[in-house]
Amino acid sequence: MVFSSPLFLFLFLPLTLLIGLSLKNTQVRNVFLLAVSMLFYAWGEGAFLLLMLLSILINYFFAFLLEDSHLIAPKRALAYAVIANLSLLVFFKYANFIVNNLNYLVVYAGYEKIVMKEVHLPLGISFYTFHSLSYVIDLYRKQTKGEYTDVKKASLPNLALYIMFFPQLVAGPIIRYHDVATQLLTRATTIDKFASGVRRFVLGLGKKVLIANAMGGVADKIFAIPSHELTAPLAWLGVVTYSLQIYFDFSGYSDMAIGLGRMFGFEFLENFNYPYIAKSIREFWQRWHISLSRWFRDYLYLPLGGNRVSTARLYLNLIIVFFCTGFWHGASWNFVVWGLFHGLFMVLERLGLEKLLKRVWPPIAHVYALSIVLVGWVFFRADTFQYAAAFLKAMAGLGAGGGMLYPMGAFLNNEILIVLPVAIIFSAPVLPLMGALYERLKIVIEGNLFLSDIFKFSMSGLYIGFLFLVLLLCSMSLATGTYNPFIYFRF
Repeated sequence: MVFSSPLFLFLFLPLTLLIGLSLKNTQVRNVFLLAVSMLFYAWGEGAFLLLMLLSILINYFFAFLLEDSHLIAPKRALAYAVIANLSLLVFFKYANFIVNNLNYLVVYAGYEKIVMKEVHLPLGISFYTFHSLSYVIDLYRKQTKGEYTDVKKASLPNLALYIMFFPQLVAGPIIRYHDVATQLLTRATTIDKFASGVRRFVLGLGKKVLIANAMGGVADKIFAIPSHELTAPLAWLGVVTYSLQIYFDFSGYSDMAIGLGRMFGFEFLENFNYPYIAKSIREFWQRWHISLSRWFRDYLYLPLGGNRVSTARLYLNLIIVFFCTGFWHGASWNFVVWGLFHGLFMVLERLGLEKLLKRVWPPIAHVYALSIVLVGWVFFRADTFQYAAAFLKAMAGLGAGGGMLYPMGAFLNNEILIVLPVAIIFSAPVLPLMGALYERLKIVIEGNLFLSDIFKFSMSGLYIGFLFLVLLLCSMSLATGTYNPFIYFRF
């Protein structure tokens, strides 16, 4: 069950809101939200709910040890907690990958292959493992320098809700415990906050269903074309549509999670900030999947020494972080190469490229950053290195395809011709600019109460009408059972 499924939209969510908002006591509401979050996860993953509950109990146990330093040294308790969390993640996410790669060496050495039953990848394990790790690490740090705050041990129900809360369970964003600790104890759900959550959710749903799905349908077809049939126009259309799919899908899910949180009284931090307008790879990562970037910064980059080390060590730290970033996304060398590819340009920018980019004409810097990102997405999307290489070759105009079997016209139907330019336009901060224009106009006519009231009423009506149209179009699309992938299954 995902946010963009009819079951969630028309049954699960309305019932959860109806019952949840009728409960006035915060702790009672927390217990209810925990119960529905368990149902939400069990609906798709069944018995793997027990794995998550085991993870929660393990982390609650280590939190107890971290609070009582008489039983075990805090540093040792933290080390055991990190090992326990990463062991679960490595086994369920990377066991198949490790065995498959070991088999290359085993066969090369003349031995029989290692036979192991395929290990199922539980949905959301990367997200809830990182939630758990941030909780125990912050608990160990207690009052520390910089942005960290004093984290107290949570009650078991509150810890479970923090990790399992369904809006951010299987698709992020990655929430820190100290960001929601107070909200777990007390929070208010006002009409304005609820309405804001509904607006954000509908916009996120529109991003996912109306834009990401349309772009993904084209991208999937093009990335399924045999490598020897690829042409330059097809390859560029494929990588552009995939880039738009992954942005509107990821940011759409984050918007829906933020909106759902607000409906229940929670405030989650922003996770995307128009990354495709970046003028450097460093800026791209300040705008893309912000919660993940901050997680690796605070729990890997800074403990490695950050930039308070020698120049050579700084570059090594960046490479390590981006290796882990790539590997976190999936058990495949393609993800590792994608991460290292970004890490390489982060190093090059530190070496002086970033200073040069600040001096050149801004559109040139933007073309540079976007080109690197697009090339990286080819590795991210392709199933093999060979296909990624052939795809990049086709993008460079060196593809072997003649365009007879797979003409461009077969991929550019009326829907794509409408949605593609809309997606490109709204991948830039058009909505914030429209909001700023609205505020400016409101100030201009504020002196005339009659015109001011008409203006506010008209704009509110237009916005509500727009949201209703988005929801209607999404409902129509989902009702027809059209293409609606859940791309997080790989992560």
